[in-house]
Amino acid sequence: MSRPYIRRPFGPREPLHKRNGKIRAREVRVIDENKQPLGVMLLGDALKLAQNRLMDLIEVAPNATPPVCRILEYGKFLYEESKKKKDSPSSQSGNRMKELQLSANIDPNDFRVKLARAVGFLCADMKVRVKLRFRGRQRAHKEFGFDVMNKFVQATAAYGRSDCAPKMAGDRDLHVTINPLPRDQRAKAPDAEPGSVKTALSAADDPGDIEEIEDADDTDETEETVAPTGVETAAPAVAAASAAPVPETPPATAAGEATPSA
Repeated sequence: MSRPYIRRPFGPREPLHKRNGKIRAREVRVIDENKQPLGVMLLGDALKLAQNRLMDLIEVAPNATPPVCRILEYGKFLYEESKKKKDSPSSQSGNRMKELQLSANIDPNDFRVKLARAVGFLCADMKVRVKLRFRGRQRAHKEFGFDVMNKFVQATAAYGRSDCAPKMAGDRDLHVTINPLPRDQRAKAPDAEPGSVKTALSAADDPGDIEEIEDADDTDETEETVAPTGVETAAPAVAAASAAPVPETPPATAAGEATPSA
């Protein structure tokens, strides 16, 4: 037999801030609605002052000696606190992280676009985590991936600084985290929007080096597609044979006609 469900009543929620009759201090330091200090006074006097102004007495610093209280409407006080929390740096994009994926044989244009996106994120005070995954035969030539990653970090040096050098995570993944520089030490944000080709071209130092890495990585694939030597030599012969003149054939004689004698 199952036990009957008994709903246990929850106790009353504690208020976010003690106010009015909930304050237990004997003396309080009072601040008015305009954030002007009114000095230290007895709790009863502070409550009377708040009531005369048709406002609440809110305890804003309970750990201070004496506790600090403010005279203000409680709804307005909550609105100011929520706005202050929303505008604080800890709640903005500084704690957010964006992730970009590279490859060891990345195309130069893709490299520029990823670089422009990273610059845009760093200028918006966001951290950027860059990952590079080695696939197939790339795992045997990891130096190409390290070159791409180092070039990417160097290209963003005017906007952010990495925690440490790029390092491996397992056998296939290479990663590095770039933190945005302070605004007074950071280069001016590009005029173009993040992710545009114009921004990427202005941010990249020497994207031509990436093309060399791509060519070096695809060397084996290029060798596999080379035609055998015999085919190369046969092609000119066939062309010469087709260009040779075709001898004319004499017209056929009708049946029964005698061929002219010499």
